[in-house]
Amino acid sequence: MASETMSYREALRAGLEEALNQDPRVFLMGEDVGRYGGCYAVSKGLLAQFGAERIIDTPLCESGFVGVGIGAALGGMRPIVEVMTVNFSLLAMDQIVNTAATLRHMSGGQFHVPLVIRMACGAGRQLAAQHSHSWENFYAHIPGLKVLSPATHSDARYMLGQALADPNPVLIFEHVMLLNEPGTVPDKPDAPMETALIRRPGTDISLITYGGNLPKALTAAEQLQQDGISAEVVDLRCLRPLDKPTLLNSVRKTHRAVLIDEGWQTGSLAGEISAIIMEDGFWSLDAPVRRVCSAEVPIPYPRHLEQAALPQVEQIVTTAKAVMEGR
Repeated sequence: MASETMSYREALRAGLEEALNQDPRVFLMGEDVGRYGGCYAVSKGLLAQFGAERIIDTPLCESGFVGVGIGAALGGMRPIVEVMTVNFSLLAMDQIVNTAATLRHMSGGQFHVPLVIRMACGAGRQLAAQHSHSWENFYAHIPGLKVLSPATHSDARYMLGQALADPNPVLIFEHVMLLNEPGTVPDKPDAPMETALIRRPGTDISLITYGGNLPKALTAAEQLQQDGISAEVVDLRCLRPLDKPTLLNSVRKTHRAVLIDEGWQTGSLAGEISAIIMEDGFWSLDAPVRRVCSAEVPIPYPRHLEQAALPQVEQIVTTAKAVMEGR
């Protein structure tokens, strides 16, 4: 299989470029996506390549331009709406939750909303509390939406095309700490977008995670291996719908699980996955499920406090060892 090395940001841009080239109905819309090239430079150069009718700068009005995207999708277009950061998506909550997520069901399947909304998420860049949260947990709660979290360069490259082919509104969360990282992109997707993948096989404990915490889980697995613990790393990839068979099969093999989630523990996706394991995999467990989540505070600005609030490799290793030792 041929492959190419690029940054995560370049992989996202390659996905955008391919979508715009393949379908004239596709357009990109959002704050600063055109002349500025996107607040994280993901769409840099696309305005010159595709023109102002397909790369559209919008005012600071999230509810307005997300609503325009819904209308365009209903009218037969394939809009990609970029919300600068996940915290700002809350300003468009009514459009996303009350309109995009509900129209197919309220119309008895007569209307589809093939809308893709991309947004940056996560912490680690000292952008403080209003730019650093992990609201993908919340959107994964909403029926009618599909929620993707590309953690690898391959998923950053190919998940957009898969999302555009889906008749439902799809939200893609791009973790800010992955943007500059180089990686390998194969010439085709790893799997359908709704499939969870085993990124590292193991036999003693399952580390279940997604998005920006996948590299931390893989590093933790390497450190655990040095102590003789074989950790399997499960990349959820799609947070709604969850690929329950894959994560349950991993737990049935390893009999232990640690869930790593950058959201707050209270009401977290990790809590939902823990409940799934308890309901459908309880008799496979040799130890209670444990969670590594963010501290229950708004993400701080000072670097040392920001890092203290986030899941870290050392916490994952310590928690996994505690599970192995029955503590």
